[in-house]
Amino acid sequence: MKKVVIAGGGFAGVEAAIFLKKHGFDVTLVSNRDYLYLYPISIWIPTGALKAEKAMVSLEELSRIHKFTLIINEVTRIEAKKRTVHLRGASVGYDYLVVAIGSHKLKPRGREHFLSICGDPEEALAIKAKIDSLLEKKGGKIAVGFAGNPHDVSAVRGGPAFEVLFNIHHLLKRKGLLKNFEITFFAPMNEPGARMGKKAVKMMDVYLDKLGIKKHYGKKIKEFTADGIVFEDNSKLESDFTMFIPAGDGHAVIKESDLHLNEAGFVRINDYCQAEGFPEVFAIGDVAEITGPDWRAKQGHIAELMARTAAFNIAAIERGSVERQGYRGHLNILCVMDSGDGANFVYRDAKREFIIPLPIIGHWLKKAWGIYYSLSKRKKIFRLPGL
Repeated sequence: MKKVVIAGGGFAGVEAAIFLKKHGFDVTLVSNRDYLYLYPISIWIPTGALKAEKAMVSLEELSRIHKFTLIINEVTRIEAKKRTVHLRGASVGYDYLVVAIGSHKLKPRGREHFLSICGDPEEALAIKAKIDSLLEKKGGKIAVGFAGNPHDVSAVRGGPAFEVLFNIHHLLKRKGLLKNFEITFFAPMNEPGARMGKKAVKMMDVYLDKLGIKKHYGKKIKEFTADGIVFEDNSKLESDFTMFIPAGDGHAVIKESDLHLNEAGFVRINDYCQAEGFPEVFAIGDVAEITGPDWRAKQGHIAELMARTAAFNIAAIERGSVERQGYRGHLNILCVMDSGDGANFVYRDAKREFIIPLPIIGHWLKKAWGIYYSLSKRKKIFRLPGL
């Protein structure tokens, strides 16, 4: 039985482990955390609408259910030419390697002065502490934003920034404190969220105006300070608390590996998710260079799509089949953008783009997804094909 090592215990890594076991491989998953973190629902942790532990799924439980080997350790180095993954105090060899280690973030000047909902899980609780502090003071200035990576347009996550923004607004409104706060959404691009499509951008712009949220667009960020954000023209947006999502950047371990990378530090792959120059190595999720239309973005469901693609192709190679599956033809943007009291369903692919407001029910649909994801991964309920 051929051995497959999976580096990374996020959406991509767990999905790869599940499907590779279905194909009969000896699967070992290496993760630096003992849980799978559900980033899409972590947006409710800062407002207290979700307990942090509800966004975690035990990897030990998943390994027991799906019968893959789990190693809780940190990947320190990958030597693809030697087919070796180095960990702290150990190393593992492989017949096939699936790299799903995720990405790091760009580090803008003054990184210590903001928190990110897409950072380490602990940051969601730190954001909550900041919001709670402002609630005690019954007023203040809040700035929420995101930015992209000029070397890789797919390495951006704007959706969670909008969601945290809207949920904070909803919390303040519910507590009757909205009039005491100044909330600003900022981004260095002229049209943040443009990859969602023109209709979505227009609707989001109208929605921000309706909520009374200020907008600060089109100026590059120079640095973050303890009391705000300084832009390239030295103008300043004052803030008592700043939540910012930096663009993705190549993982430090990957940058030091012998894998072939693009300019931003992501693993170059073909349509089958095979790493360039290493046919026995597959890269999936945020760690990989995703090629395709300009609006492409790294999302959890795309990571899972890539995981299933890689698993299928590894199995095909082993049985001597020339059949292959690709990921590029299935690229899309899909987001249920929660606002605390509703949501907007956003979708875009090569043929169409639309945004559908879902008052009230949209919020509960996203809540239901979080429950469904956890239960289905643990085989507590039936899993819908492809979801």
